[in-house]
This record gives sequence, C-alpha cells and structure tokens, in this order.
Amino acid sequence: MNARTRARWIEEWDPEDEGFWRREGEGIARRNLVFSILSEHVGFSVWTLWSVLVLFMGPEYGIDPAGKFFLVAMATLVGAFVRVPYTFAVARFGGRNWTVFAAAMLLVPAGAAFAVMEPGTSYSTFMLVAMVTGVGGGNFASSMTNINAFYPLRRKGWALGLNAGGGNIGVPVVQLAALAVIGASGGPRVLLGGYLALIVVSAVCAWLFMDNLAPVRNDTGAAKESVRDPHTWIMAFLYIGTFGSFIGYSFAFGLVLQTQFGRTPLQAASITFIGPLLGSLIRPFGGRLADRFGGARITFWNFLGMAAATAVIVTASVAESLPLFTSAFIVLFVLTGLGNGSTYKMIPGIFHSKALARGLSGEEAAAYGRRLSGASMGLIGAVGAVGGLGINLAFRQSFQTAGTGTGAFVAFLAFYGVCLAVTWAVYLRRPAPAASSAPASVAPAHQPDYARV
Repeated sequence: MNARTRARWIEEWDPEDEGFWRREGEGIARRNLVFSILSEHVGFSVWTLWSVLVLFMGPEYGIDPAGKFFLVAMATLVGAFVRVPYTFAVARFGGRNWTVFAAAMLLVPAGAAFAVMEPGTSYSTFMLVAMVTGVGGGNFASSMTNINAFYPLRRKGWALGLNAGGGNIGVPVVQLAALAVIGASGGPRVLLGGYLALIVVSAVCAWLFMDNLAPVRNDTGAAKESVRDPHTWIMAFLYIGTFGSFIGYSFAFGLVLQTQFGRTPLQAASITFIGPLLGSLIRPFGGRLADRFGGARITFWNFLGMAAATAVIVTASVAESLPLFTSAFIVLFVLTGLGNGSTYKMIPGIFHSKALARGLSGEEAAAYGRRLSGASMGLIGAVGAVGGLGINLAFRQSFQTAGTGTGAFVAFLAFYGVCLAVTWAVYLRRPAPAASSAPASVAPAHQPDYARV
C-alpha cells in the first residue's frame, strides 16, 4: 500500500485529495472506522454498566434510589474527565496503539464489577468500582479524534455520525443483554462475564486491523488555541444539551421508571433500551442531514423538538401517565441522537469556516480545520458528558425533595430553551452589515458564514 511505509503506520495522509481518496484512502479509512466503532461500542457498554447493574440491586443490597442515582452519576463524571487525556493520547501514541490500550483497559472495571457484585459489599466499594467504569467514556473521545483525521471534510458528518452512533448503541445493547439475563433469572456476573470476553475481542481486532497516522502529531499549540477559542466552549455548551442528555437519560431512565412508576427490574429493563437504541441509530442521519443542510440549522430545530418533547414529559409526569411519559421520553431520546450527529458535524465546519475567513484555501484551510477541530473535540466531548452527571444529580435531588422527577424535567426544559437561543444567536442570526465602503464580495474573507457549518 503506497500510503504505508512502515508496519501499521501511515506516513502520508491527504484525504482532501480526491485522487488519493478514491485510490486508497477511502478503503483504509473505512477499515479503521469499522474497528473503531467496535472498540467504542464496547467502551460505551462498560461505561453504562451501572445503569443496568443497579437494576439487579434489590432490597438485600441496602441502597436507596438516591444512592443508586449517585452511583451512576460518578461513572458519568469520571467518563467526562478522562475524555480530555484520551483525546490527546491519539496523537501521542497513534490511533491504533491507543485503541488497543483503551480497549484492554476495560478489563479492569468489568473485572472489578464481576468481583464485587453481591449483597454485603460496602457502598464505598460499589462507588469506587462505578467510578473506574468511567474509563469506558474516554474511548469515545479518542475514537472520534482518530476518525476525524481519517476522513475529508465533505464526509465527516456521516463518518463521525457512524462512529459515534455505533459507539452509542453500546448503551441499549448492554441494556438488552441485562434484560435477557434478568429474564432468564441470571445474576449480574453472567452479564459481566460476557463483556469480559467481548473486551478481549475488541482489543485483538484493533491490534490486527487498525492503523496509526504519522501526520497526526501532538500539537500543544492547537490545544491551547482551541481552549482560547470561544466556539470550543459554545459548542461544548450545546453538546451538554444533546449528548449530555443522551448519556444522562441512558443512565437514569430505568431508575426513573422504577422509582416514579413502580416498575419491576424486568419491566424497566424491557423498556429502558428502546430510547438509547433509537437515539444511537439515528445519530449518523443527524450527521448526514447536517452535511446537506448545515449543522446549525438541524441543531436549532432539534432543540426546539427536544423542548416540546420535554414539555409533554412534564405533563405526563404530573398526570402520572406511564404510556404518555414513556412515549415522549423515547421521542426525546431520538432527538438527542439526531442532535448529537448535527452538533459534532458543526465542529470541523466551524474551524474550516474560520480558516477561510483568515484567507486560507484548499488543503491549507482543510489542515487548519482538522488541526483545531481535532484538538477541540476532546474538550467538547468532556464538557458534554458532564451534562450526564448534571441530569443524574438533578434527578437525585428531585426525588429526594419531592419524590418525583417532575422538577428535574422542568429544569431540563428551561435549559433546552437556552440552547435554542444560543444556537440561533451565534450560528444562525445574520449580523447587521457593517457601515463600510468595502465591496460586499470581500465580506466572506472577514465574516464566516456559520449557518452552513
């Protein structure tokens, strides 16, 4: 292969060159995408293990609903923080090498959970093991940063959507697996044993079939520049609204059904997986719609839909209508997945637009966009995941004080309204033309058109 000059390292990589892309780039990128999805998929399953392990924890475990919400919140918190170092590890060690390591690391939390999941284990031990499962959340950041470097700008929305959607689907898969185990009257160790084997498979596949990109080097300048750029933090805020909602609800949905509506573990597990499944499957289409119509437009309308679905959930919660509550919650899950795809597509588009505004063009502009978007993705993904922590803490507080999740949903509704306003104000509102004698044709060189990102 011409692109490869030493084992498992690719020395030259230019996906924006259409000839190179057709000749060999697309096939290499697709192969790396497939096994990146596998590794990220298992990472998400391990990260969200406690969303199903708490369903096995009956009265004999001596943990109340607030304590269970806190367990899943700690897994979310650690998963958010490890995303930052995982992002930069790709450039330091190579995408393939880090994927192998990150996949193998999942043996630690899965093995620890296998050892401690039994009545009589102390709450502090459960808390420590739940926190360790957070390493599974880091796989998303390294995987997305790695795949972002493999694909040209015109294909990033779909590729990143597939990568993230395939990873996100690890959430409903582990929930379906738990449903099967509970339905067969099996214990949590049956579930964990299956995942220990799957972790080994994902690590071996990454070792055998993935590649490192030599041109992707650690760039502390890019990291510092992305931290200083306000768009990094604006997009992180919007990603709290989309991905933070997805992962937070994924952890909490089963517990809400048990605590507020009195569902048994089997009844809760039989419903819990549906929302994350649909939200994961639709994520690539959120990216594809963003490729076609612009991520900002799709994100705006998506937040409007999320606000409407949340308003229905509040109504259903007050009326104690389980069918309406469940239906609206599943719709909200679908919208979080769609928004995940559109917001992540916006990131490379924003930095590419900034490159054009600086007067860059062609490969120079594309390289600038890849450099800054790759550096910012980990930060955005980390902050977005913190939203999942906020959702679980909001539920914990709401159930502690009122015995219902209604108050938390009202807070979420207000937050989606703010996200809607920010998306419109920053990326869709057309600025008033400046009073200048300069010809209009030069304006794009100084003012990026973010409506198309």
